[in-house]
Amino acid sequence: MLQRLKDDMKNAMREKNILKRDTIRLIMSAIKQIEVDERREVSESDILKIIQKGVKQREDAINFAKDGGRDDLVEQNQNEIDILKEYLPKQLSDEELTTVVKSIIEKIGATSMKDMGKVMGIASKELSGKADGKRINQVVKNILE
Repeated sequence: MLQRLKDDMKNAMREKNILKRDTIRLIMSAIKQIEVDERREVSESDILKIIQKGVKQREDAINFAKDGGRDDLVEQNQNEIDILKEYLPKQLSDEELTTVVKSIIEKIGATSMKDMGKVMGIASKELSGKADGKRINQVVKNILE
């Protein structure tokens, strides 16, 4: 993943694709920050978490920009999200997500909303990178209610 990011940044520089270059640079900067602060190599799961965090930040920025009437910022953030999503695993559809959550609930024997914490703990680990935490939470609530 790290090598792919480096190669894509070089290609973006050659193609003079400023948006892609800058977006990848932000990810590379976050990766370097972890390596320096924690004095360790980043794993693929670390990189995925950084990218997911970047997507979430841009989604929040889009909401604020819409509230402020800044369509230029909405478009820029959406373009950055599109670039970042190229590096994330394919997201599960709602049906696939529901199926996985139901199997987790059956496996641990959850019966009520009291068991939501247990279900979310396991689901978050199993579905890391494949589904957003908000979506997982919503599906778990719908099934347990």
